[in-house]
Amino acid sequence: MASRGSQTVSFLLFLSHMLLPQVAKCRAGISAVIVFGDSSVDAGNNNWYPTPLRSNFEPYGRDFFGGKPTGRFCNGRVGPDFISEALGLKPAVPAYLDPGYSIADFATGVNFASAGTGFDNATSDVLNVIPLWKEIENFKEYQQRLRAYLGEAKANRVLTEALYIVSLGTNDFLENYYTLPDRQSQYTVTEYGDFLLEQTQNFITEIYSLGVRKISLTSLPPMGCLPLERTVDLFQNFDCNEEYNRVAAEFNVKLKGLGIYLNQNLPGMKIYFSDLYYLFLQMIQEPATFGFEVAGLACCGTGMLEMSYLCNSHSPFTCDDASKYVFWDSFHPTEKTIKIIIDDLMPKLKAYFL
Repeated sequence: MASRGSQTVSFLLFLSHMLLPQVAKCRAGISAVIVFGDSSVDAGNNNWYPTPLRSNFEPYGRDFFGGKPTGRFCNGRVGPDFISEALGLKPAVPAYLDPGYSIADFATGVNFASAGTGFDNATSDVLNVIPLWKEIENFKEYQQRLRAYLGEAKANRVLTEALYIVSLGTNDFLENYYTLPDRQSQYTVTEYGDFLLEQTQNFITEIYSLGVRKISLTSLPPMGCLPLERTVDLFQNFDCNEEYNRVAAEFNVKLKGLGIYLNQNLPGMKIYFSDLYYLFLQMIQEPATFGFEVAGLACCGTGMLEMSYLCNSHSPFTCDDASKYVFWDSFHPTEKTIKIIIDDLMPKLKAYFL
C-alpha cells in the first residue's frame, strides 16, 4: 500500500497536470489593443491633421471621462476603449498623433484611426484625412519607438500578442462611391465592393508582414439606417435606405469569407469577423427592447444632418440624455449603443483569442 506521503505527492502531481494548462491559458492574455480604421474607432488623430473632419469640441465627449471632447465621434467612449477595458487593459486607447501621450502610454494600446478614411485611398482624399497607407506608416514608426522603449524581444512579444482592431469601409460607399462620380464611372457597386476586398487583403497581408497575428475585422453597419442617409431619403418617408443595407450585408458576407481565406493562407494568422450588422439593425428596429426611446434620429441638433462642426454646443434641440438614443450624431451611434454591441462581442473575442 502506498504511504500517505506518496499519495499526497501523486495527488499534487495530478493537480498540477490538470491545472497548469488552465494557468497558462489565464496568463496568455492580450498584450495591447491596436486600432486601424475610420470615425467608428478614431480616438482623435484628426485633431492633429489638416482636415475639416473633427469632433474635438462640445457636445462631443460630454459623457467621456471628465466631460472632455477628445476627437472621438461620440458622446463618450468608442468600441476599442470598451474592448481594451474588458481585456484588463486601459479604459481608453489613446490616439497616436496626440502629443499629450508618450510611447509609455502606447505600450498597451494605441489608435491610428482617422475619421473619414477607407480601404480605398481615394476616400481619404474627399475630406483630406489620413489614408490607410499612412496609418500603416505610423504603425511602422510606432514599432520602432516601442522596440527602443521596451527592447527588441519584449516589444516583439507585445506586437505579436496584441489584438488589432480593423474597422472601416462605410465611408468608401457613402462618402465616396455614392457621392462622387469617379468610382461610379469605373465600377458597378458590386465591382467596387470586390475592389475594396482586394484593398483589404493587401492591407492585412502587409500588416501580417509586420508581425500582426490577431485581428478583429469589423463588419459594415446597416448604413442605410444612419440618420443622414434617412434624411437624404426624406421623400421615402424617412425609412432606411434598403439598397445601402443590402450592399452592406452582401459586402459583409464577402469580408467574412476573406477573413477565412486569409486564416488558411497566412500561417499563424487569426482573424475574427466581428459581425455587428444584425444587432445594430435590431436596436434600430426594436429600440425599446434595448432601453432606447429614439431610433431613427440622433441626439445632436435636429438629429437629421448634424455631424462634426454642425454638431456643436450651439446646435438647437440637442437632447439632454444620449442614453435614450441609438445615434449620437447623424452618422455615429451613442456610447450606450456601442457598449451594448461590445458587451455582446466580447465573449466571442475572448473565446477565439484567449
